[in-house]
Amino acid sequence: MTEQTVLIQTDQRGVATVTLNNPEKHNAFDDKIIEELTAAFEQISNNKDVRVMILAATGKNFCAGGDLGWMKRMANYSYDENLNDSEVLARMFKNLNFLSVPTIARVQGVAFGGGVGLVSCCDMAVATPDTSFSLSEVKIGLIPAVISPYVVGAIGQRAARRYFTTAERFDAQTAFKLGLVSKVVEKEQVNHEIDKLAETLLANSPTAIVAAKQLIFDVAGREIDDELINLTCEQIADIRVSANGQEGLTAFLEKRKPTWSVL
Repeated sequence: MTEQTVLIQTDQRGVATVTLNNPEKHNAFDDKIIEELTAAFEQISNNKDVRVMILAATGKNFCAGGDLGWMKRMANYSYDENLNDSEVLARMFKNLNFLSVPTIARVQGVAFGGGVGLVSCCDMAVATPDTSFSLSEVKIGLIPAVISPYVVGAIGQRAARRYFTTAERFDAQTAFKLGLVSKVVEKEQVNHEIDKLAETLLANSPTAIVAAKQLIFDVAGREIDDELINLTCEQIADIRVSANGQEGLTAFLEKRKPTWSVL
């Protein structure tokens, strides 16, 4: 029986953990892992009991990018086959980036190429001091095309212009300064730090969190005109009259915990 390369576990709080489970190959992508990750993100998206998702990996490394065997097969693909393969990969990253629940990446070892893409698609990331990152595609004559919208969104155009073209490694502290990583903590503190982030999220309104995340996608990069202002006015009006909005305001005025709090 073939071992599952992506694992899903959900606890009673509604915190789901999706784990890359191919440590012998440093959790590098191939078509099987891409398919399993896509299915995992779709499963999380369709599960209304999930309130937070953690993306983790077994073994020494988070994700070393593309699997060598997979890349060898792609080298013999036609243009149309390569296009189809890229579209499948792009769907996986899009599913992760636009998950409605908040996502936290737990990063250790190396995150290269597509591994940087996974981190960029998550809302938050916690890394260990020995973690290193690289957008190494140009070293083998390729470009980080499919992950580029998410990486540029995470680290900005200026940093992308450097690391896309140099393919140099950068450490966890640099990733923190660039905004790719939210926090860098010692290995023995990672689980505690991620659990603290999860508990912070679980104390907040599930409906408001989903709406707040969508709000960012709606307003980012747009001109502040009447259309955008009207959109934001409609969004706050909608959330105020929602069940969670009413419960949150009532709980605040009554000085009690809202019903959604699991703490």
